[in-house]
Amino acid sequence: MQLLRRLVLALLIVASHSAKAAGAEIVVNYPRPESYPDERSRHPLRLLEAALKRANPAYRVQLYPARMQQGRALVLLQNDEGIDIVSTMTSAEREANLLPIRIPIDKGLIGWRLLLMNKARASDMTGISSLQDLRALKAGQGADWPDTGILRANDLSVYGTSNYEALFKMLENQRIDYFPRSISEIWGEVDARKGLAVEPGLVLRYPAALYYFVRKSDRKLAEDLSAGLEKMIADGSFETMFQEHYGPLIKRSRLKARRIIELKNPLKPEFMPTDRKQLWFRE
Repeated sequence: MQLLRRLVLALLIVASHSAKAAGAEIVVNYPRPESYPDERSRHPLRLLEAALKRANPAYRVQLYPARMQQGRALVLLQNDEGIDIVSTMTSAEREANLLPIRIPIDKGLIGWRLLLMNKARASDMTGISSLQDLRALKAGQGADWPDTGILRANDLSVYGTSNYEALFKMLENQRIDYFPRSISEIWGEVDARKGLAVEPGLVLRYPAALYYFVRKSDRKLAEDLSAGLEKMIADGSFETMFQEHYGPLIKRSRLKARRIIELKNPLKPEFMPTDRKQLWFRE
């Protein structure tokens, strides 16, 4: 199985490089969603395809054959092993290792977090209204996600695991009390899992951005993607795609009815384009 995986990877790299060299197409390889169904990647993938086409119609986005965890995708990207671009939450460490395109794909919604919980334990969340209250409970997060470090920096108890699907099982089995998920993620996840619910009164908020990342050596791809995104921002299609995908999720989240708990983000890179107000969601 390992030999077969390596063969597939080698063929994928050769095919991609051959297509680039031929000049007919510029193929960029993007990670396949980690699980199915997985709504998290739908908008980033559509936006990526649209922005690259705006920059150069020769671009074609190709999904990697195998599903993989986010941490693995970042390793393959950095090592030039079959992945050319990844969309992920930024951090100082990731920006040190990779080249970010500093346009927040979801206008910062990745930093607006609702709490996924077990329906059977909904009463346990009654009365939770502050950061101090949350410190008595245990959260679940991906072990290699920046969010884990952010929550711990705010003195919250966090159980980290490398398995995304295992986090939902932990909620179902009451091994964790809640799973903070962004507005852009949580509704597809709760709709797919009957035993879970969204806590109705709170939202955690911290400064964060979901960016596209490429290798530091792949500056041409970064420049083209940035140019395509800027064209979409200028003509309004960036905002249109944002509203089409995220508008219903924002409305469903009823943010004005929730108490906002502000968290610090010590992993935030030194620079984030917060001066460009049109790139950020405002309640």
